[in-house]
Amino acid sequence: MEKNNSLNELMRSTLDRVREMADVNTIVGKPITTPDGVTLIPISRVSFGFGSGGGSYGKTSDGFAGGGAAGVKIDPVAFLTVRDGITRVLPVAAPPLNTVDRVVDAVPDIMTRVENYFDKNHERSAREQETETE
Repeated sequence: MEKNNSLNELMRSTLDRVREMADVNTIVGKPITTPDGVTLIPISRVSFGFGSGGGSYGKTSDGFAGGGAAGVKIDPVAFLTVRDGITRVLPVAAPPLNTVDRVVDAVPDIMTRVENYFDKNHERSAREQETETE
């Protein structure tokens, strides 16, 4: 009976520590107000894990041994900005992890450059046609 109580207490203690580390204020941070009246609210992704265990060694209940561990990972995701009653989300961009991520991140910029190139060529052609017709 004492073994179960010791293991239960160990697990309860570990979970209490995880709750302390990963409370709601970790996910939605405390608002920060700038001198120009903008309020920033940090938003984070929180991942956590825990483990605990124990055992009884020997023939007596005095042989109980146990351990527990917990870990928390916090990744910033975005900021909510509030200015003049208007709320916006500003995502925090994570750096690309590999070549495919870099290519995907570059696609909008490449498309803009291609569109600008065709627009300039179209304008040049239109000017040339105007000069030829005069």
